[in-house]
Amino acid sequence: MSNNGYSHYSSMPDWLSNRALGVLMHPTSFPCSYGIGSIGKSSYQFVDFLSGSGVQFWQTCPLGPTGYGDSPYQVFCSSAGNPYLIDWDELVECNLINESDLEGLRSLPQEFVNYGYLYERFFIAARIAHSNFQKHSDILESKFGCYEDFLKSHTWLKDYAEYQTIKSFHQNDPWWKWKADFRFCTYEESELDPVEIDFHCFLQYIFWGQWLRLKQYANENNVSILGDLPIYAAPDSSDVWANQKLFLLNENESSFQELAGVPPDYFNQDGQLWGNPLYNWESHKQQNYSWWLERLSSQLELFDVLRIDHFRAFHDFWSIPSSSMNAKDGIWKSGPGLDFWEKVNEKFPSRPFLAEDLGLINEGVRDLRNHAGLPGMAVLQFAFDGDPENLYLPHNLLPSLVLYLGTHDNDTTKGWYDSVPEEVRSNFRSYLSVSADCPSWDLLRYALRTVSPLVVVPAQDLLSLGSEARLNCPGEAEGNWQWRSTKEEMSNLFACAKYLREQSKITGRLSKAILA
Repeated sequence: MSNNGYSHYSSMPDWLSNRALGVLMHPTSFPCSYGIGSIGKSSYQFVDFLSGSGVQFWQTCPLGPTGYGDSPYQVFCSSAGNPYLIDWDELVECNLINESDLEGLRSLPQEFVNYGYLYERFFIAARIAHSNFQKHSDILESKFGCYEDFLKSHTWLKDYAEYQTIKSFHQNDPWWKWKADFRFCTYEESELDPVEIDFHCFLQYIFWGQWLRLKQYANENNVSILGDLPIYAAPDSSDVWANQKLFLLNENESSFQELAGVPPDYFNQDGQLWGNPLYNWESHKQQNYSWWLERLSSQLELFDVLRIDHFRAFHDFWSIPSSSMNAKDGIWKSGPGLDFWEKVNEKFPSRPFLAEDLGLINEGVRDLRNHAGLPGMAVLQFAFDGDPENLYLPHNLLPSLVLYLGTHDNDTTKGWYDSVPEEVRSNFRSYLSVSADCPSWDLLRYALRTVSPLVVVPAQDLLSLGSEARLNCPGEAEGNWQWRSTKEEMSNLFACAKYLREQSKITGRLSKAILA
């Protein structure tokens, strides 16, 4: 193995060839007048802040359409965009909808996302906009291109729109509870409501048009977008419904043979039963992994770089019988390994991927990541247990690891520091030689000085916010994904641009374009 952690590649991918800083902020958390953050004005202001700070990466969570539980990691289609994120102001300016039609959305809470009320009110307004669009389908083409061309250029769109249409017909039941001909995709297209199908295509047309324009703006301002893709598809999704032979399903029963999860560990004595169906990797291999390659291709239209969540499952995965309700009953099974990643790297030779390899990882997983030529991850909040050999301590880091203060699943750094035992806080203060009056900035300044090529800091940590700003608590069914920043907090964030830029400069993390 080479000194930089790679065996088949002599260097890191080009996207990590320079030292850089990134900020993690999911668009749902931006200030907005319509109940949830959007890809409108606040997103562009955020890009301006990143660019002015010398920050080269904006990381988001997955951008797919969320359903029950509101998690962006369990979406109705991994290639589709979340309609909740569309910028309503632009549609008002285009006379596609009136201000008065948005009063229901405007009355939603501004300080957090109430997904229940949002669901009730969003689609009322969206159907008004679609009705107007049907009468004037060319109204947005100067902004987003030809609508018909959009429909033809996305192979996943037909399945997704039909899935959503059939789902509505079945009162939003999951696909395995549908009537048999719909469940097994043996229906005639004439059985489906064409207006409902076009409605879901219309929402994707808006999302993709607005997002790609935002991405272009970010790229023009020296900011790359780092996206996120769960390794598993959600059980109730067009991904699984339209491709049932690629998953471990009981034939002719529409039920899952085995489910995904993780075994018991130090953090969870019962393990975790996620409930996602497992892949039939043999079927994927027979098709040269074409479904996966198309999935990655669609994501790389939306993002410059893609983080692959739960990378270890490509090496080995925890398989839990669907008859069991306990993750302890699972066993390890082998994933597709390097055979899969050779096909991926052949199609994407620039290797625009980041492997999420956190947790209890064996050497086989690390070897696979190294042979695939991908960077891995480290999280500083996991570093201060008092063990000098802890892999996440700065002196043990490798230049092949992207360093996070915390991820979307972690508490904020302030919240973490306030809640951990005094022994951990003492280790933190001693190692960093700080008083910890502002632990998030203490940790960030130290992180910037490590060998890690990219450091990612959650926006909440730049604001020194506590646990009230935590985005997700794994294992808790309610209260997640709701945090939103206020306009005052965004102003405070923008105010730290100069200092953040200075810190990036002295630690060699400003882009060459900015330095020039």
